[in-house]
Formats: sequence, C-alpha cells, structure tokens
Amino acid sequence: MQGGEERNFMSTSHQHSEHSGAHQAAGADHTQHTDHGGHEGHSHGDHQGHGHEHGHGHGHGHGHGDHAAMFRSRFWWSLLLSVPVVIFSPMVADLLGYGVPEITGSSWIPPVLGTIIFIYGGTPFLQGGWSELKSRQPGMMLLIAMAITVAFVASWVTTLGIGGFDLDFWWELALLVVIMLLGHWLEMRALGAASSALDALAELLPDEAEKIIDGQAHTVPVSELAVDDIVLVRAGARAPADGTIVEGSAEFDESMITGESRPVFRDKGERVVAGTVATDNTVRVQVEAIGGDTALGGIQSMVAEAQESSSRAQALADRAAALLFWFALIAALITAVVWAIIGSPSDAVVRTVTVLVIACPHALGLAIPLVIAISTEQAAQSGVLIKERMALERMRTIDAVLFDKTGTLTEGAHAVTGVATVEDISKGQLLAVAAAAEADSEHPLARAIVKAAEDHAEASQEQLHSSDFSAAAGRGVQATVDGAEVLVGGPNMLRELELATPGVFDAQVEEWSQRGAGVLHVVRDGQIIGALAVEDKIRPESRAAVQALQEQGVKVAMITGDATQVAEAVGEELGIDEVFAEVLPQDKDSKVTELQERGLAVAMVGDGVNDAPALARAEVGIAIGAGTDVAMESAEVVLASDDPRSVLSMITLSRASYRKMIQNLIWASGYNIIAVPLAAGVLAPIGVVLSPAAGAVLMSLSTIVVAFNAQLLRRIELDPARLAPTSH
Repeated sequence: MQGGEERNFMSTSHQHSEHSGAHQAAGADHTQHTDHGGHEGHSHGDHQGHGHEHGHGHGHGHGHGDHAAMFRSRFWWSLLLSVPVVIFSPMVADLLGYGVPEITGSSWIPPVLGTIIFIYGGTPFLQGGWSELKSRQPGMMLLIAMAITVAFVASWVTTLGIGGFDLDFWWELALLVVIMLLGHWLEMRALGAASSALDALAELLPDEAEKIIDGQAHTVPVSELAVDDIVLVRAGARAPADGTIVEGSAEFDESMITGESRPVFRDKGERVVAGTVATDNTVRVQVEAIGGDTALGGIQSMVAEAQESSSRAQALADRAAALLFWFALIAALITAVVWAIIGSPSDAVVRTVTVLVIACPHALGLAIPLVIAISTEQAAQSGVLIKERMALERMRTIDAVLFDKTGTLTEGAHAVTGVATVEDISKGQLLAVAAAAEADSEHPLARAIVKAAEDHAEASQEQLHSSDFSAAAGRGVQATVDGAEVLVGGPNMLRELELATPGVFDAQVEEWSQRGAGVLHVVRDGQIIGALAVEDKIRPESRAAVQALQEQGVKVAMITGDATQVAEAVGEELGIDEVFAEVLPQDKDSKVTELQERGLAVAMVGDGVNDAPALARAEVGIAIGAGTDVAMESAEVVLASDDPRSVLSMITLSRASYRKMIQNLIWASGYNIIAVPLAAGVLAPIGVVLSPAAGAVLMSLSTIVVAFNAQLLRRIELDPARLAPTSH
C-alpha cells in the first residue's frame, strides 16, 4: 500500500470535520482538526531551561529523599565505627569466648567510639524523641532516645568506675543506633521513591510570558502578569495563565490537564488553561486568572493539601512503640521501687537500667521498614510503584475500585473495531482503499485506519497509489486511489451525496452506532463499498481485571466524560457494576465522595491531571503509567504498565504485607513483654534473672526472626497475568 510521495500537511486543516460527526457519540472532539505539521520542530522545547531552578513551588517533595540520604550517611559511618566497639567489648568477648585484643589504650576504644556513635548516629533519634516528648506523643523516636541515653550514661558510669556497677553497654548502644539508622533509612527510601507532585505540576508552567505592551511583545516573568493583560502564546509554547483567546486560533494539547491525547481546537472567544500547549498556531490571550487562581493552580493546591494532611491512622510501628514506651517506663519505675524497698540499691540500678535498655527492641525498629522495603521492591518488579506506605495498610480494606475509562480500561487511542463490505469487496481490499485515501492525513482516525491496514494480512500486501488528497469540507477526506475517486466520511457525507447505506451491512452499522462507535463509510466512484467502525478500543486485560476484582468481593465502577450510550456499552461489555457517564473533570472527586457516603472504601485509578483531586479524595489513589507525569506524581500508587490487572497485584501485596507487619510487630513486642519482666527480676526469687548480656543476645535473635519473616514476602505471586489470566 503506497500513499502519495509528498504530504502537504498544511492543506489538511479541518479536513476531518465529518470524522467528528461520525465519532461524536464516542466522546471524541474532532470538530476542527488541524494536522500537526508545526509540531514536529519544537520537540518539547518549552521544557528547555526549565530544570529545577524556577520558582513555581519546587522543593516541596524532596523531604523524604533528603532524610534518606541523611540516614544512609549516618548508618554507614556508624556501622564502620561500631565494628571496633564490638570487638573490644569485654561483654562480647565473654559471650563469644575470646580475649579482648591487648593494645595500648584499647579499653578506651569502646567509650570513645561509642560516644561518637551516640552523638553522630543518635542525634536524629534524640531530636525526634525530644519533639515527641514536647508534643506529649511518645513513639518510636522517644523509645530509641530513652534506650540509647540510658545505655550511654550507664556505660560511662561503668567505664569511669563509679559505684562499682557492671553495665558495659557500649556495644549494645552501637548496634542499637546502627540497626535503627538502617530501619529509618529503608523507610525513608521507600517513602521518597518518587519526587513531589508539586514539582511536576510546577514544570507545566513557563517561567516567562510574552506580554503585549503598546502592540509589541515583551518578555516578562509570569509573576508580573495581571488580569486583563494580553499575552502572546506562540506555537509550541505553554499558556502562562488561564484566559480567553482574543486573536487567532490553534489546537491545544491539553493532555497534561485532561489525560486525553487528542488536541482540542480553540478559536477566538474560547478559554485556554495555563500549562496547555498551542501546537500549531500563535494566538493572543487575555488573562483572566493567574497563579493559584488558575485551574492548574487549584489542582496544585488540592494536591499540596492532600500531601501535607496527616493520615487518619497512625503507622502501626508508632502505635506499638507508644505502648511499649509506657510499658517500659512503668516497668522500670516498678523495678527501681521494688528492688530499693527490699534493700538492694545496687540491684535496683542494674535491673532498672537493663529494663530501659532492652525495652527498645531492634526488631521493632525493623519490623515495618523491612516489610515496606521488600514490598516496594517486589511491587516494582510486578509493575506497581508504592509511594505512600499508608496505602499498603489501606488497600486491603478497599470495597470499590473506580476506574477512569479512557486510557485505563481502554487504550486511549482510536482503533478500527469493525469492517463491513459489499459482496464483491473483501475486508482487506476495503481497508487498503481507505488507508490509501487517508495516507496523507495525520488525524487520529486516519492513523487508526492506516494502522489497521498495516496489521491486516491482505490489506498490507496491496500496492495502491494515492494522489490529489484534499479535505472535503463538511464531508471527510477525498483522494484519487489508483485512478478512482475515493471519499471517506460519516453520515453527513452520505446525506450530501444522497447515498443510502447498503442493506447488506445496514444491521451491522446500526449495531456499531448503538454501542457508540464512530462509523465511517468508504465511497469509490460514487458507490458505497464498505463501512468501518472506529472507537477507543477496550484493553484485553480489562475484562479479566474486572472479573477478578469482583471475585474478591470488590465492587467495580467506571467514570468517564463520554456520552451515556458509549459508557454503558463499555460497562456492559466489561461487566462493570456501576457506570458514571458525562462527568465533567472537576466533578470526578464528587463521585468518589458519593461512593464513600455509601460506606465504601474507594480506590481511584486515573491517568490525567484532572484526576488528581479524585485520587486525593479516595482512600487510595492509583495512577496508570500511560497517563501524565502529574497524575503519577499525585497518586500514592503508580501502575508502571498500562495493565489494569496490576490493581490486583496491589491488593494481594497489601494483604500479604499487612500480615507480615502484624506478625513482625507481635514477635517484636512479644519479646519485650517477656524479656522486660525477666530483666526486672520478677523470677529472681527462684533464681531466674535475665542478665544484660543475655537480654542483648535475645534481642539480636528477635531481629533475625523479623528479618527472615519479612523475606518470605518475596515468595508471593504478584504477576498480573497469573493473578487474572485473560481468556483467549
């Protein structure tokens, strides 16, 4: 199949007004199509120089990354310093049965290096503990701070020979700091895996604008724009503010706002939105809203608010740590009082210090971070990126999944889904003729027809020559194909040509129209030779995803701006429980609220910036990888692939990781519940006393058990294709 050798892109302006008429039922807007000849040259040049220097809110989302780097650095240095502390510790030497290496001044190695570890490695915990103390919300930081402070003071008392106590905790102090730094590093790394949504939103706005002053364009910072200013938006540039076109017309790429890939034609008097790109022509826009008052600014504010708001549920480890803090503190006070009363002040000090030191279990510090780290790693291998750890906890409780239709359950691009022909024409021949006529067009419907021909065994072998391509105003496209005049268009073209659909495929065309597909007829030398159904094709994985979710007791809903007829046809084909059709972008989050008011916990799956408020409103926001960068930055979970079955991977992982968290917390806390009373000397009357050394060993064993249990997550099946196989 051969098209004309030269493509006159600019001659095809508005060529598919008829295609629009054929496809409006499918929710597509092609009323004014202009080919993208001018688009090729700019190659997203509007991004150049954008970097991270401009001032549209950058820097909001780097906290987790900065914290991860801080904990990583302190972990490695503390680990390095802890090695000689452990080797030169008399308590460790006694436990392992070796002699401490005799070097001049070796007895001072543990206290000196231990002090450095306490100050350098322990500072984050001491600061965090002080903050928790001031806010009267004891948690993990205060528990760690208490343990290392008591160990530090007791060890120096022993080193200096004060009171004759044997409380050499330098090695325990060093290992405790190292393991807690490791746990927090893993946690921060998991939380900071992606940059802030605010950075991605900010990059949609240009730094400068071309303001019209006395008829001339002057470059000014965007911050200096005011309402009613006139700005020049050149082809390939982004609109700096919301406004109305006062001169010119252009097709605008609004994909970064709507998630829809098709450019939208905007004429004089129509509104444009900040951040959208004029793809082909230069226009003048009168500013109506700037900064935070723009549509993009409103979305940015909602995303920022959602990010900064605290979770309704505290992290499991923090809850456990708060309980253990009070348990350890009360146990220590009781220990001190009881042993003092029975007349053994020395034992009172030793027992109390031991209780406070071992009350901070290493295992608890790793219980959650290890599960999060392994979960995120396993999820990434299955096409799921977890950005918010609380999403792990919430996803297991989801009652309903709300899918955005376009680009999520469907491919978000047109495809030929049906071919009907008259008796003496094969489907392959019809596709070849239609593709040859459309060869010089860049319209999405034309591209769909050309691709269908390329993929068809017979059509791809046809060698047809097309010439004299032109847009048939109000009808579709027209070209000469191997000497015959060929037109491709919808119902309006047939009415103008006074042609009727042949009865041989009349029923087929009616069925296409009823389900909302766009119908294009192919006319050759005045005779209809066939028709094509063109629509947004449903992903083959969508049906399996919906069915598998329903089998797990999860309600499946779909939301779209498309016409009710189209939406219901897709919903019926996929077996979706509830369909929300003709929903405006700004109203999507209200549908999430509607489901929540019925008592359902909702996971929202979307792909556009306008989905960001709905993603924030839902219990779990999930962005699909085919969508915009901002949608992916806004969500708590990102599906790296286009496969909607990855939602199942997330639910499976959520339930499995939550089980591991609970198991690890039970083990880590259970160690404390048993070890603290023994360290306090509850069984001392019968000769059972937990020494500081034995307590430290048990603590290490507990850590090993927790680490091993977390590793079992690697055995869980998360492959979407296996969780919900597609039927062939």
